[in-house]
Amino acid sequence: MSDATVITAKSGHPKGLYLLFGVEAWERFSYYGMRALLVLYMVKSLQFSTETAGTVYGWYTGLVYLTPLMGGYIADRYLGARRCILIGGTLMALGHFAMAFPPLPFFFSALLLLIFGNGFFKPNISTVVGQLYEPNDPRRDGGFTIFYMGINLGAFFSPLICGTLGEKIGWHYGFAAAGVGMVAGLVMYLLAGKKFLGNKGMTPALKPVAGISREPLTRHEKERIAVIFILCFFVIFFWASFEQAGSSLTLFADRQTDRMIPMLNWEYFTSWFQSAASESPPLIVSWEFPTSWFQSVNPLLIFLLAPIFSRMWISLAIHGREPSTPMKFVMGLGLLAVGFVVMIAAAGVYATSGPVSLFWLLGAYLLHTLGELCLSPVGLSMVTKLAPATFGSLLMGTWFLSSFAANLVGGLFAGNYDTMNNTLFFTIPTATAGGAALLLLLLVKPLRRMMHGVH
Repeated sequence: MSDATVITAKSGHPKGLYLLFGVEAWERFSYYGMRALLVLYMVKSLQFSTETAGTVYGWYTGLVYLTPLMGGYIADRYLGARRCILIGGTLMALGHFAMAFPPLPFFFSALLLLIFGNGFFKPNISTVVGQLYEPNDPRRDGGFTIFYMGINLGAFFSPLICGTLGEKIGWHYGFAAAGVGMVAGLVMYLLAGKKFLGNKGMTPALKPVAGISREPLTRHEKERIAVIFILCFFVIFFWASFEQAGSSLTLFADRQTDRMIPMLNWEYFTSWFQSAASESPPLIVSWEFPTSWFQSVNPLLIFLLAPIFSRMWISLAIHGREPSTPMKFVMGLGLLAVGFVVMIAAAGVYATSGPVSLFWLLGAYLLHTLGELCLSPVGLSMVTKLAPATFGSLLMGTWFLSSFAANLVGGLFAGNYDTMNNTLFFTIPTATAGGAALLLLLLVKPLRRMMHGVH
């Protein structure tokens, strides 16, 4: 029996999925913990302008998705996916700890370590997840959705821990906590990898021989690769808008959202046992919701909704009603656009009444999350289904290359937040995501034909 068919009786998924789930959770804990602090740290501690901070943020979040192309190439040809995961995790741990040192040179050196570390790690752990399943296994999309839960489990806790340490105690304590998380993921990977993953991803998928590594691609393979590139193009529109969560939406939460939450004051009740002559404290007090905690809303929703989506896709597949991958992308882009319609309304309320309720942001995050679940884990699964086995990690890197372009564009766009009317600002991602959804809808049928039986 192959590793891919070793199924847990309880879950119906390969056991190795849950190891990679845990490793990815710790890696994303470190990434999102640092990301939750990055813009605030640059603006409040390093005294960068909003425009400069947005530019640095855009280049950083973009480059972490460019280097996976390099990491995928090296894995496919020289080192194998598993070794690249280890190298990447080590570089990222060093990068997070370097962020804990105050001088500015450490800041930019740390960003470089994180960028290259992510390049080795990101495409290859997703490739190994895909190798756990046989071709055309109907559980694949559901498995990637579960894996995506791991991403967002780490992303949920990291702003609460790293963000709180950074904002309330010291920026560098928050960055150090992110480094500890990455080390925890590496330890888990080293201790359990051989047992639960076997030989998956240990050898390069493609060994070059005199510059020629394999037979020419078939027509079906070429058309499937073309589908990957076309869908990657549309993903740029999704992530360029979605990644405003770490920049412009963070600034909206910090400056234009009423983050004061009424709470019972326990001192009021303890005062009953004190002298009657002393002044009684108020029954209700206000507590300020930390800005960085908004970064936990999306991953919390992912963690709650991903099991539902995983079961839903499998159930629809069993009954022959599962939407095709391109149609799921249309759904994701459409939901993202509707989420920014909520932000247009919130900007209008702010213009007339001042700081808005945090429920506006929460509503937008809910819609963005539903869109993300229709697109992101499905996209990871799509690459492993359509890519020829010998180019798995390289084409996974290509998938992340679209995120490079998206994050770069999104970061540069976020730099206009202070100079542009808020209503107009949020109208732009609404229009781009909505327009991309309509265009892709027209291409669904031809793309399905080019996929040649892959759903």
